[in-house]
Amino acid sequence: MRSLTSSVGKRRPLRRLFTVGAAATLAVFAVALAAPAALAAQPQVGLGNAAPFAVLAGTTVTNTGPSVISGDVGVSPGTAVTGFPPGQVNNGTIHLGDAVAAGAQADLTTAYNDAAGRTPATTVANPDLGGTTLAPGVYKVASAMSLTGTVTLDGQNDPNAVFIFQAGSTLITASSSTVKLIGGAQACNVFWQVGSSATLGTGSNFAGTIMALTSASVQTGATVAGRVLARNGQVSLDDNTITVPTCTTATTTSTTTTGTTANTGTTAATTVIPTGAPKTGVGGASGSGDSIVLLTLGGMALIGAGAAAGQAIRRRWGYNGSGGRDV
Repeated sequence: MRSLTSSVGKRRPLRRLFTVGAAATLAVFAVALAAPAALAAQPQVGLGNAAPFAVLAGTTVTNTGPSVISGDVGVSPGTAVTGFPPGQVNNGTIHLGDAVAAGAQADLTTAYNDAAGRTPATTVANPDLGGTTLAPGVYKVASAMSLTGTVTLDGQNDPNAVFIFQAGSTLITASSSTVKLIGGAQACNVFWQVGSSATLGTGSNFAGTIMALTSASVQTGATVAGRVLARNGQVSLDDNTITVPTCTTATTTSTTTTGTTANTGTTAATTVIPTGAPKTGVGGASGSGDSIVLLTLGGMALIGAGAAAGQAIRRRWGYNGSGGRDV
């Protein structure tokens, strides 16, 4: 029979091993639970009273050529909008320094600050987005952001996928550049927060809402499925097409009969323009609730396995070579 001192001395390392194993298991469990929050989808940036505006400026709006603007055009606190006609405003009204334009500017400021503060943000090493395919999320360039060629935004089959771009200073797109939407991505869910001024190059095919701190210039022939909103400066247009985007979501309907419920598989398209107060923080991703449940169960299983393994080792080390238990 071994001495009590020898037995206790052997078990102390076992207790430490068990403690370390349990702590490691809990750490893995905590990381697993945190993962859904880090990967959760961003909520939409609420534009409030600025949502109906295709073009909004702080000082002036100027237009050259037969631009076609679908949505409101406004300016506040300035009062000058020129070039309409030959420009046309469809399904909207021109607001010259009135209360509607002032309210839109106030909500634009709120939305701008919301977009600028969104986290977690992926810092983009190359400030030129051209040639990249991006998943939903927040993308940040510390200084000037640019686009040459095509940037592809992949909604990954989620019609609510949100893309937010944070440009520290300017946003400049090259001539004939394109923002391409695939995988269900929608222009209504794309937002460009620009720290100074934005310039869309000749013939650009742009998607999303521009929220520029200073001014915005849309050069000849550029088209925008979105909005061009400037807080403090001017917006200049030249033979452009700008259309306020709408969000379309697919909903599934069911038909109930006596004793059975059959899913018809019919989908109905619902079109909405984002309004209301901006939402802040990080929202839940589709299916994140199920993921949390699974990760919780997995974490509990890891803890149980760690405890069982530690106990088994203690029992094994608690017996001597002859099969008798140490004391």
